[in-house]
Amino acid sequence: MRQVQLFDDIEKILINEAELKEKVIELGKKISDDYNGLNPVFVTVLRGSIIFLCDLIREVKIPISLDFLSVSSYSGQSHTGVVRIIKDLDENIENKHVILIEDIIDTGLTLNYILGMLRERKPASIKVCALLDKKVRRIIDIAIDYKGFEIPDEFVVGYGMDYNQQYRNLPFIGILKEEILNQD
Repeated sequence: MRQVQLFDDIEKILINEAELKEKVIELGKKISDDYNGLNPVFVTVLRGSIIFLCDLIREVKIPISLDFLSVSSYSGQSHTGVVRIIKDLDENIENKHVILIEDIIDTGLTLNYILGMLRERKPASIKVCALLDKKVRRIIDIAIDYKGFEIPDEFVVGYGMDYNQQYRNLPFIGILKEEILNQD
């Protein structure tokens, strides 16, 4: 296995650390204002969203609770919108205000499935907070109530997002060099 300097694999930094921090502060304040007195449940889809979630909850100034989902595309198909639940919620969300925290939304198929599943559990409300919106790839229109950045149709890594389980620990969001993506 080759020694790799993660930064060397990045073609371009799309969103730097300072921009991420500023946006997370902004989103945390907006959520705090909108949900004051409501004690929302933050539901996060593992794993890519975890760094965003951790930074975001430090900026939310109201009581919240956390729960987690882990999903996988069924049979490895990437754009069917059918997912397999690997880890379900631990808590009952009936009559609770839910904010689904996502790292990136592209086609909307998987998110649409997750939202449908969560709505069946009869929460008081459900909203979506996404750090990245790759709107150009959208197949199903999804309302993003709290949006960080709209990005171009590029494969991004860093700040929790990976390529083959690598690059999650980059402190920024970057675009991988084409030769890295073409190695497989």
